[in-house]
Amino acid sequence: MTARDTESALLARCSSVARVPASWAADQREANVFRLAAMVVQSRFPQESATLMQVSERYFATHPDELLSPADVLRQGWIINLPRLRDMLSQQLWGARSV
Repeated sequence: MTARDTESALLARCSSVARVPASWAADQREANVFRLAAMVVQSRFPQESATLMQVSERYFATHPDELLSPADVLRQGWIINLPRLRDMLSQQLWGARSV
């Protein structure tokens, strides 16, 4: 799986989770990406951002040693860059609102 494939799958998961507060993060990767996604879309999508952050926080409540800094999330290659994450996730969230 390429970095872009991984990113695409994670973006789709972020978009889905952002709309369902009862969701959960399956692993460290998802929890860290949800946290980062919540930060970058907060001003445009406050409700979805809050949901992503809550899901992330639930995961880290039981796995506190797995929380990474935003820079470390990028170094892992899970997300290519922050502006791209913000723009692509915003497109998906706008699309979901218009349905």
